[in-house]
Amino acid sequence: MRVFPPLIASHCAPLLFLLLILIAAPAFSADPAAKSSNKAPINIEADRMVSLEQKDSVLFSGNVIATQADVRIRADEMTVFYAPAGTGQGQEVTKINCVGKVEVTRGDWLGTGRKMDYLASERKVVLSGGARAWQGKNQVVGETITYFMDEGRSEVTPSEATTGKKGGRVNATIIPKK
Repeated sequence: MRVFPPLIASHCAPLLFLLLILIAAPAFSADPAAKSSNKAPINIEADRMVSLEQKDSVLFSGNVIATQADVRIRADEMTVFYAPAGTGQGQEVTKINCVGKVEVTRGDWLGTGRKMDYLASERKVVLSGGARAWQGKNQVVGETITYFMDEGRSEVTPSEATTGKKGGRVNATIIPKK
């Protein structure tokens, strides 16, 4: 199974600055071969947005939906962290944290959990909190699903929810082709 991750502002200038940050950001698209999707616009909708300039971050809350190309992330809250402005280099997203009813989709792949972290420097996506992933009818369940974007590799750690005991096991269901 392949695991992909992968506004309310007081002035117009901060809003335009935020949009430039997001458009210039490396994509949270998980397929390293899909470089063209990295240039696709990132669209984020939410009930509220708060820019936290001292923390180099922007918090979106309430029915958050973020899309880029064929990747869609839904969450109760999403915080986008960016590197401080450099010398004419623009802004770069360093990480994205999502919490509450997280759902990530791409094609026929669906991942869910209570939390998702995208770490740009490590090029990995971590879905945690009773993580589940489906590709077609195939399913994997664990506490955490980590996808290493450049390697096309994923790791699933066990969940107590699958066995009811500490130190549970990973659960996978693979449906053979007929």
